Amino acid sequence: MTRFLVATMPIPGHIAPFAPVVRALIARGHQVAWYGSRFHQDKIEATGATFYPIQNALDFGDSDYNKHFPERTRYSGLKQVVFDFKHLFVGSAEGQVKDLRHVISDFKAEVLLSDPAVVAGLVLGNEGFPHAMLDISVLSFESKDLAAFGLGLLPDSSFFGRIRNKITYWMVDHVVFREVNQAYRNIAQKNGWQYAPFRPTPSRYLTLQPTTPEFEYPVSDLPDTVHFIGPLLPDRPRAFTPPIWWNEVVNKTRPVVLVTQGTIATHADELIQPTLEGLASEDVLVIATTGGPSLSFPVPQNARVEAFVPFTELMPHVDVFVTNGGYGGITIALANGVPVVSAGTTEDKMEVSNRVQFSGVGLNLKTNRPRPEQVRQAIQQVLQGSYGQQAKKIQKAFAATRSAETAVELLEELARTGKPVLNSRAAGTLSRKTAIQ
Repeated sequence: MTRFLVATMPIPGHIAPFAPVVRALIARGHQVAWYGSRFHQDKIEATGATFYPIQNALDFGDSDYNKHFPERTRYSGLKQVVFDFKHLFVGSAEGQVKDLRHVISDFKAEVLLSDPAVVAGLVLGNEGFPHAMLDISVLSFESKDLAAFGLGLLPDSSFFGRIRNKITYWMVDHVVFREVNQAYRNIAQKNGWQYAPFRPTPSRYLTLQPTTPEFEYPVSDLPDTVHFIGPLLPDRPRAFTPPIWWNEVVNKTRPVVLVTQGTIATHADELIQPTLEGLASEDVLVIATTGGPSLSFPVPQNARVEAFVPFTELMPHVDVFVTNGGYGGITIALANGVPVVSAGTTEDKMEVSNRVQFSGVGLNLKTNRPRPEQVRQAIQQVLQGSYGQQAKKIQKAFAATRSAETAVELLEELARTGKPVLNSRAAGTLSRKTAIQ
């Protein structure tokens, strides 16, 4: 039996991927403590984990970021991303480290599992505490074959492409996120932490990537500790009360299009409105999930609107999924063989949307606010093209994985050895070197 400590940022989308792993750890007889937001306490405790609240860092788990940081409203686009990285992520680091040291001592934790945005995870890992990372988005680590994460550039492993890629890392570190890196450098120096530019970095011990290579860019230098484990999908709800229009979906006579606005960028006029307007005269059934807010614009006759419907129940009946690029929703769609139309450019959404088009499972509209006609044409193209066939191929690849079980086995190996857990390519290279010597 091992005592595992899980640490997640106070952001709703960072909770769901960890829940299946935590439940699987507990089912194997391990003890789990979970450090996170009081706003997420019910969801955390529902897994069976012992809850430890954020104490010395800001708990913005209510997702009202502008309330906590009023000056944030002065920024938009990339400037707001820089603000968020500086204040939400880097600004939480000192408090997180203090909190996690306390939990480790109180709970007698032996292994830490964190999400990539928890800066304290890398800090403690650099100090030698066994640290695993569970990625919550697409592969984002530095590679000579990829441009810096967040720029939305496609991979290029050619000679000139690799020069381009190298330049982008310098630009991100020293220009785009110069202010963020300066803030992090100051905090690291103050506390005696090892410093590296603040951008996605794999754990030196173990990184779990919740997908399969079929939905990722091919890279020739995958970090040695990164393991593809397959998708971590939410459990089906124990109780589900179908909406009054449910029979229209289950016994459908026309294509079903699902559109969602996500959990962070929740302005319905960005994606839901143009989707409803663009499909108003089409022979399709449109299901829109708003995440809570009611719509301030007319709803066409062929549309059904709900604050929330469990995607585990709805997605098997969907023909096209329209999204602003949320990784969790797209993962559920592909696990059900549903092709995607993605329209998002904030957070990690450019990168996720690029993978949608690169892998052949859908289209990337490359905007937060597509025109109604743009959405309509994209959906028609997806319905008529080979995108659904490619989505079914990834569905098959997903189905062949044992994601939570694999994650637990890798975490148990880290707990047993206290050493980096190498992927098959790195382990094979090491074996060949040993044989030669």
